[in-house]
Amino acid sequence: MNAPVDRMVGALLLPHPYVLFLGDTTVSGYAKTAFGLRDWAPDKCVGELRLAGATVTTGLDQLSAAEAYARGARALLIGVANPGGVIPANWRASLIEALEAGLDLVAGLHMRLADIPELAETASRLGRRLIDVRVPPSKIPVGSGRKRIGKRLLTVGTDCALGKKYTALALARAFKDRGVDVDFRATGQTGIMISGGGMPMDAVVSDFEAGAAELLSPDADPEHWDVIEGQGAITHPSYAAVSLGLLHGSQPDVFVVCHEPGRTEMLGTAGYKLTSVGEIIELTTLLGRRTNPAIRCAGLSFNTSALEDAEAAELMARESRRLCLPVADPIRGGPAFDALVASCLA
Repeated sequence: MNAPVDRMVGALLLPHPYVLFLGDTTVSGYAKTAFGLRDWAPDKCVGELRLAGATVTTGLDQLSAAEAYARGARALLIGVANPGGVIPANWRASLIEALEAGLDLVAGLHMRLADIPELAETASRLGRRLIDVRVPPSKIPVGSGRKRIGKRLLTVGTDCALGKKYTALALARAFKDRGVDVDFRATGQTGIMISGGGMPMDAVVSDFEAGAAELLSPDADPEHWDVIEGQGAITHPSYAAVSLGLLHGSQPDVFVVCHEPGRTEMLGTAGYKLTSVGEIIELTTLLGRRTNPAIRCAGLSFNTSALEDAEAAELMARESRRLCLPVADPIRGGPAFDALVASCLA
């Protein structure tokens, strides 16, 4: 599969293998970067590094910075996407230790590594690199709304951190397996780290969100598909702006709704109830018609990792009948996922 945005910003050449840094994280949803690298780029991961108090683990070997370097790691990659994208003060001693052990630092947070004086000084003294991937290109235009050639699929969701990236990666891989000309288009830090390029949509000034999405998925062959990683949720009280800009700019012909059964509140905003999948389908169709009148929902992707096999299968079958759309878990695969892929390509 081609690097997502070679025509725009070029492929990122990141030093790897990585040791995945989890800090003192206690909420698994905030460690989605680490989980994404573990699941989609396992050959680039030698282990994890956790601080005291952490309760989240990738299941990889727990290593010190020196042990990771001895195993071949060449960078410590911050695998946490916490609220606000900050690097807390209590992480910094471990990051300095990693630099001293011979590792570069890779991050995709809003807070830049080089803006932290003690990291910048240590890296400069030791000749190490501080690499931030959440840096959009300069001179992004305002969105034009011009209809582009080619086909586009966007994953959308009922909340953050529930499977939009995994669904997009799985669909892109399935398209390719069926002989379809396809590119995965990364819009977040983890996708960019996995694929080597992309557009960090949540780091783009809001007036230019739609234009950034247009750059991410330019004109292509009429039969070419861009499978675009979604961000946030169009009804999320914190992140709806990036979701709407991405929807208008990507102009999807097809969208897939991602959902985690059993989740009742939106991540990071206690008291805000999750929007139903039916309302997300309705709103996405209504708002998406602004730039693509032919937009349609091809089905739903459920994150059923908390359910047993039989329970997950029964739930997805029941929801498929209720919504009259394919419902599948891309990680489980099987006939339900094949039906979702077929619906996307129909």
